[in-house]
Amino acid sequence: MNVQDAATTAVHARCEVIGSLLRPPYLAEARSRHEQHAVSDAEFKRLEDRAVDQAIETQTVAGIDVITDGEMRRESYSNRFATALEGVDIDNPGTALDRSGHPNPVPRVVGKIRRKHAVEVRDLEFLKANTTRMVKMTVPGPFTMSQQAQNDFYKDEGEMALDYAAAVNAEIKDLFAAGADIVQIDEPYMQARPEKARQFGLEAFTAALAGVTGTTAVHICFGYAAVIHVRPSGYSFLPEFANSPVKQVSIETAQSGLDCAVLEKLSGKAIILGTLDLSDMSIETAETVAARIRRALPHVPAERIVVAPDCGLKYLPRAVAFGKMRAMVAGAAIVRREIAGA
Repeated sequence: MNVQDAATTAVHARCEVIGSLLRPPYLAEARSRHEQHAVSDAEFKRLEDRAVDQAIETQTVAGIDVITDGEMRRESYSNRFATALEGVDIDNPGTALDRSGHPNPVPRVVGKIRRKHAVEVRDLEFLKANTTRMVKMTVPGPFTMSQQAQNDFYKDEGEMALDYAAAVNAEIKDLFAAGADIVQIDEPYMQARPEKARQFGLEAFTAALAGVTGTTAVHICFGYAAVIHVRPSGYSFLPEFANSPVKQVSIETAQSGLDCAVLEKLSGKAIILGTLDLSDMSIETAETVAARIRRALPHVPAERIVVAPDCGLKYLPRAVAFGKMRAMVAGAAIVRREIAGA
């Protein structure tokens, strides 16, 4: 690959979002009414499709190259998948501490975790039918789901995480068979609970990718900026991915001002480089984004960089998210031109 080809691959043809965008108010209202049986299944699905169409349009006009469905069909990044599995009592939820130490209602595991059916394949099919660009689907990771559950069945969390991994593995394979270009596993609790992640989480994560041949990514983060306000100076769990089968690793660098030297510990992995500070409602300039990309270049080859926001955009007003995405694409173009002219 020559320098110009590398630049194009790295910082132009590879701009994407992490997954989520703000859900329109009509969808949130419809979800509440659907749960109360005041909106039919067919009408709710129609409104979900409408919201996905809007998410596709927003990303396309902004210049994003790898499109997601904005996660419009997910009430949370994990619950939609987790509650679709066998072995979960959805009528009598349990309680677990979130990453901030607060108790939250969570799925209660009362039997062996098994995937009963594909959860997101229809979502992918709709997405692919409405864009000609590359598409990415996101699924919750087995370790994170094990930490967001009340275990009333398994002898230990490690055993439970491996069954979650088998369910995720089956879903990923079905998504690639249906035409996904990238499947991303969301594993934020690996950063939040690194000791358990080392103890059994990485084994479960690796099991989730067994036999998978498509392009896979992992999103590990410090939490939504709107919810988790304080950023640590570095990652508690990151180099461990170097020997895992995942192809891409998502890294936050914008809000935290992360020392990009840590990227050298992920040799061979593509880096989904976070370049948008989601704690700040002001829209970055293209040059600000370009400067954040340049910080990574001494530590990772340009052809291994995918430019992205720090995390999901679900808490940003649509106009702000759109402006930030446009700035991200423009900043990537600046660096592309610089590398091409070098």
